[in-house]
Amino acid sequence: MIRRILLWFLAVAVVGAGGAVAFLSFRSPDMRRPAPSVKVESTPERIARGELIFATAGCADCHSDTDTTHFGFPVKEGGLGKGKPIPELPGTIAAPNLTSDPETGAAPFTDGQLIRAIREGIGYDERVLFPMMPVTEYREMSDEDVQSVMAYIRTIPPIRNALPPSKVMFPVNLFIKSLPKVVESVPPPEPSRRGAYLAKINGCYFCHTPTERDQPVPAKAFSGGHVFSLAKDVRVVSANLTPDRATGLGT
Repeated sequence: MIRRILLWFLAVAVVGAGGAVAFLSFRSPDMRRPAPSVKVESTPERIARGELIFATAGCADCHSDTDTTHFGFPVKEGGLGKGKPIPELPGTIAAPNLTSDPETGAAPFTDGQLIRAIREGIGYDERVLFPMMPVTEYREMSDEDVQSVMAYIRTIPPIRNALPPSKVMFPVNLFIKSLPKVVESVPPPEPSRRGAYLAKINGCYFCHTPTERDQPVPAKAFSGGHVFSLAKDVRVVSANLTPDRATGLGT
């Protein structure tokens, strides 16, 4: 009798798991088809602002060849925006080449496709981007700021650097389908929210908040504990930025 009950529960679990996989397999992510028709007007002011955001929001860290032997992992000469494979992730995942190279870079893609990737987590080929790309933070980036980033990206000199196509491993490729979200127009933040806005889009929240399934846990915002394996024998744990007196910045 006990064996029958166990077998019955096992069968129910298998059927349930199979149903969940089937549901996730056929579920379509929230996306706009085609990408929005946007043509960013480039101005010196936008390019300068975009260069600043590209650096502070962490774009350069993932999409450039960086020197892991020096403090702060500076971008190597000739490595800005060329993209690179990202190790220790579930699958073959690369941060794309964002330079103006016409064959391996971002030159063939429209401004709308790239803005959709930044704020909505959908690649030019309509695949869901792996959440190391912090779209849950970037979706709050204002229209002016994301267009400034685009204006700057278009100025990055071409570097020919072919990268393998990204392919996220099963079942992670199914779980991440729920992450994209269509973003319409985002106004600039009110002056009273400027600090919160900068902390969000510039990575303070993402890096200083513990994660589950590669996503920050809002209930533990800024409490630290996010672990980064940055290079061989280099492991960093982010600090607690809350006013807790024992473990945070209270003293």
